[in-house]
Amino acid sequence: MRIDSHHHVWDLSVREQGWMVGDALQPIKKNFLITDLRDAISESGITNTVVVQTVTNYDETPELLELAKLDPLVSGVVGFLKIDAADAISHLDGYESLPGYEYLVGIRDIAHDYPDENYLSKPQVIQNVKELGKRGFSYDLLTKTPHMNAAIELVKSCPDTQFIIDHISKPYIAKKEMQPWAELLKTLAGFENVVIKVSGIFTEADWGSWSYDTFKPYLEQVTEIFTPARMMFGSDWPVCLLAATYKQTIEIMEKFTENFSNNEKENFWAKTAISSYGLKVNNS
Repeated sequence: MRIDSHHHVWDLSVREQGWMVGDALQPIKKNFLITDLRDAISESGITNTVVVQTVTNYDETPELLELAKLDPLVSGVVGFLKIDAADAISHLDGYESLPGYEYLVGIRDIAHDYPDENYLSKPQVIQNVKELGKRGFSYDLLTKTPHMNAAIELVKSCPDTQFIIDHISKPYIAKKEMQPWAELLKTLAGFENVVIKVSGIFTEADWGSWSYDTFKPYLEQVTEIFTPARMMFGSDWPVCLLAATYKQTIEIMEKFTENFSNNEKENFWAKTAISSYGLKVNNS
């Protein structure tokens, strides 16, 4: 079993992706549907996925829940809440009546796009994320290095909420910058309720010029800090296509994990995602 814990789908005829600004993103300014993902994963060994929100409105999550209900490939949905809003939990309540609600496993907000680097440590954010934990939902931390201190404060304040760090917190790989990212990541790893997605690394590098050695020091840092027991695979498809094919993503991750024990590989490719998101999957 292999689980892709982080991918997206979008239909631009239904909804624009407002974050797609600039010519550099032109290659992904088209529809990417679940049928396209099935084609992409055909030789990857992926058996289950978690689909993740992309836009900051409340229309997308119901569609993702319906997709999960209809398509057995999708085992979980990470939906959207404007997590600093006083009415965020009322929107969560609104999801309960929707088809596929049982597939809602976590929540994400696009924290790294907001100008306030302390967004995640706002009192209202902390209150809402605590409530997520009480209800059994995880929270995905979408951060870059400047937002990591606020993420630490949030995690410290919410010991009963499961946190998943997206995209290894987006280190500046293209700049070959290791600090303070690594030290801040070590602090986050000190909290037992935090795991990490090895995802999104290709688009943090030079899109046209990378090799395994580009990522190796960052992957080694993550492994040393979190250990494979707290790591999971995510493709970040189709965003990854800006820099790498799905096949290349899998190849890099297979090389990365080639010296893992069988148990460590099982954690990385499936078990960490299952336990952190509470996924209901067929383990056969």
